Amino acid sequence: MRRLPIYFLIDVSESMIGEPIEQVQEGISNIIRELKKDPYSLETVYISIVGFAGEAEVITPLQDIISFYPPKIPIGSGTSLSQGLIQIMDCIDKDVIKTTYDRKGDWKPIVFLFTDGVPTDDATKAIERWNNKYNGKANTIAVSIGENTNYKLLGLLADNVLLFNNTDENSYKEFFKWVTDSIKTTSQSVTEAHKEGINLSKIDSVILEKVDPQMEQRFPDNNFVVLNGKCSETNKLYLMKFKKTFGESSIPGMSTRYYKMEGAYKIDEKAYYRLSSPQRSNLKISIEELQGGASCPHCANYIALATCSCGGIHCLQGEGYNKCPWCGTSDYYGYSGGGYDINRTLG
Repeated sequence: MRRLPIYFLIDVSESMIGEPIEQVQEGISNIIRELKKDPYSLETVYISIVGFAGEAEVITPLQDIISFYPPKIPIGSGTSLSQGLIQIMDCIDKDVIKTTYDRKGDWKPIVFLFTDGVPTDDATKAIERWNNKYNGKANTIAVSIGENTNYKLLGLLADNVLLFNNTDENSYKEFFKWVTDSIKTTSQSVTEAHKEGINLSKIDSVILEKVDPQMEQRFPDNNFVVLNGKCSETNKLYLMKFKKTFGESSIPGMSTRYYKMEGAYKIDEKAYYRLSSPQRSNLKISIEELQGGASCPHCANYIALATCSCGGIHCLQGEGYNKCPWCGTSDYYGYSGGGYDINRTLG
């Protein structure tokens, strides 16, 4: 039996925390559920999930859809596209059965790349390796989740660069239905017509549109700010995510940029450290640019954003003495009226 390998290469950087990663996880579950109802897919489709942040790992090895159980998708720090590509190339080398004189190998694999940001590393060598050895041996679809990606860079990897306007829950549902339909039609095509290639289904251009990788692009400046905190009660990590917003300025015709709290989220610490970039982040953000608050997702302390003199961010019940879970220093905490810089992650 000739298999149709499908790889999902998913950006699991910190900016994906919250609704984006939850919707991707739900979308993968829906894809598998629908493919199990399709006789062509049952016969040919094998799926693998690879995640990349500062590092990359195989979350689910290539397997048939009957055996496939949707995994919990982790989060890491950084966006190393090069590590993601290296992992995918290694998987293709290991997984895909090649055609020989004695037998027909697998169908050309399909790679769906989902990313919401610009790489935090230099992907030049990995892209060169991809184009020299793998570009013609795989069908690649690069999907930009929102506009904060480098279309030209994605165009070096894929013939199809698509912009997904992730505006609401319904748009995610329609997007993953499109992915499912595209896999179904391709599976039918290779089974009945023995034709290589991918058949992409049609979708409302408001939700998903093809972009020209050569178009001149202005990158949005820091769509998200993510902070790494630690619970004072449990010593467990959490992430706080802020989204860029514009408000009225005191100067007529001008607007003011700030970042509004979206939420505080628990994370899988082992996976987070495993997938995070080893490079230290010296990025800072002024506390005056951040608006909104959240309680600690672990212990429900009222304040999730307090800082110690060591620079560590943690939670507090309120004013008073508290021990920093990062450095162990005990001191009196109060409210500050002035502006100061705090540590932010690579995102």
